[in-house]
Amino acid sequence: MGGGRGYQDLIAWQKAMDLAEAAYRATGDWPTDERYKLTDQVRRSVVSIPSNIAEGQGRGSTKEFAYHLAVAHGSLCELETQLRLSQRLSYVDATLLDALLQQSSEVGRLIQGLLRKLRSAEGSS
Repeated sequence: MGGGRGYQDLIAWQKAMDLAEAAYRATGDWPTDERYKLTDQVRRSVVSIPSNIAEGQGRGSTKEFAYHLAVAHGSLCELETQLRLSQRLSYVDATLLDALLQQSSEVGRLIQGLLRKLRSAEGSS
């Protein structure tokens, strides 16, 4: 996946960064007793998404890129679960949750699209 600036050119990475920013902002108002619990878990999960996209792309190997995209997708699933729990605990309202989940869904589709592209390129080589 060469050319350009690399991972920064990937829409999946750009949208994952937007999601990370939104999640950080959303967790800023959560109870202080959650700071090292659910808040930390959400932030770790959301940072893992663009980080793994970047790391995988930076490795230069299709196989490693696919692996890191799969890890990023797993972190995305973790994030969605944590966000749903946060709504159950009344840390986030339904409107904000829906917005975050829509962003998450978009990132998920982009990651899956990259994975399909990598797998089809691998199969044709």
